Amino acid sequence: MDITTGDGRTLHAYDRGTGTRVVMWHHGTPNIGTPPRPLFEAADRLGVRLIGYDRPGYGGSTALPGRDVASAARDAAAVADALGVAEFAVLGHSGGGPHALACAALLPGRVTAAATVAGLAPRRDETWFDGMGPAGVAGLRAAIAGRAAKEAHAAGDSMPDFTPADWAALEGEWGWFGEVVEPAVAAGPGPLIDDDLAYVQPWGFDPATIEVPVLLVHGADDRVVPAAHARGLVPGAESWIVPGAGHISVLPETAVRALDWLAAR
Repeated sequence: MDITTGDGRTLHAYDRGTGTRVVMWHHGTPNIGTPPRPLFEAADRLGVRLIGYDRPGYGGSTALPGRDVASAARDAAAVADALGVAEFAVLGHSGGGPHALACAALLPGRVTAAATVAGLAPRRDETWFDGMGPAGVAGLRAAIAGRAAKEAHAAGDSMPDFTPADWAALEGEWGWFGEVVEPAVAAGPGPLIDDDLAYVQPWGFDPATIEVPVLLVHGADDRVVPAAHARGLVPGAESWIVPGAGHISVLPETAVRALDWLAAR
């Protein structure tokens, strides 16, 4: 369904299930926001209604150049309002992690808990790049250099810094990603550029201020977003660092358990 925001933009939203617990999915870069099919069976078992939306510029949502990560809280609230949802938990993968944390930080009394899988931390110094593969380093350094540099970089082709385990995971049920990447890039790299620019700039909130329960999940061998990004990100958060797992291969081992964790809160 399409939702009109207070500033006249369109957000394309997704609503799956009728459970009494609600979890909002925050998608990675570049994806659209439909909740992951590999979670559907667990969601039904737990009585979880899965909702989500395309971030600005992706899929059916209006672009919002210059957006910061914090803007996700306003958009998430608009989606929840339109769907008649008062309280909800948030779950984000990869670039969806920061946007899920924005909701946890900026929607107090509304977001009940947050879980991120392979999520980025704010950029503070050069150690942010430690353990990151060459494609990720090049793309994010281009974003630091500004929109023009990022646009020029995005015009080229690069393979993600996936491990062999990641590629193997994409041969299984998490091959679902193929269904959300293609429509995300169909109209060009604009929303990916906006995402990367937002990741490398101040986020507009401090994850350390989050007061609801937080779970941080990461693969120890992740080369897209190194596991160090999870360390100390949210004081007091529960942390699962999975040996041998990468950016995608961490999901078959932990995504359902993370949904269980959210449903219990």
